[in-house]
Amino acid sequence: MTRSKGLQMYSKAQGADEQSLLIEQHASLVKRIAYHMLGRLPASVQVEDLIQAGMIGLLEAAKKFDASKGASFETFVGIRIRGAMLDDLRKGDWTPRSVHRNTRMVSDAVRAIEARTGRDAQDLEVAAELNMSLDEYYSILNDTQGSRLYSFDDLLDEGDQYDTQSAQQQPQRDIEKTHFKQALADAIDTLPERERLIISLYYDEELNLKEIGEVLGVSESRVSQLHSQCAARLRARLVDWQE
Repeated sequence: MTRSKGLQMYSKAQGADEQSLLIEQHASLVKRIAYHMLGRLPASVQVEDLIQAGMIGLLEAAKKFDASKGASFETFVGIRIRGAMLDDLRKGDWTPRSVHRNTRMVSDAVRAIEARTGRDAQDLEVAAELNMSLDEYYSILNDTQGSRLYSFDDLLDEGDQYDTQSAQQQPQRDIEKTHFKQALADAIDTLPERERLIISLYYDEELNLKEIGEVLGVSESRVSQLHSQCAARLRARLVDWQE
């Protein structure tokens, strides 16, 4: 065996040992993230599925981490674990088609009202636009909570369109995503004050619906309704990105 080949084998073995150590040290982080996310998802989601997806993210992070780039592994691995869990949830979308249909229907009603009035659509107005009672409208909002809105990137039902594009279109894809994020930020700034607060508490502070309800002094069910209505309002105001 040549000296250079021996060094390569040693370096490869050392790298494998380092990866195994990173995985062992951060396995508990996968469980913490899984249980934290579980409190923000419908009851049909199983924590074991989140943990399994998170472990795959941890393995990939250990293989791809490059300390020379400056970021700490703790920061890098947390992002990869959470991303792997979200990817798994998107692939296994359990939401009935009727829920997706109702989500679009509510967004269409909100957009029509706001186009006519030039102001935020109110609950009673949306219910009337849909020719249903307020209780029926709230029932739809409760059903749509947690369907696909896991992150800002999921605000558009057709958000997966980027994944079907070729590698040659990556630069254009990056530009579009940057522009979309700015459009989303601008749309959030136009939301009613309470809905902006819910967005901040849910996505920035990562509180679950029950915790947000305690902050606002309303029930968890009402927060769920407001969150879904907020999502519908944002989809309505970002309709150009869906066409």
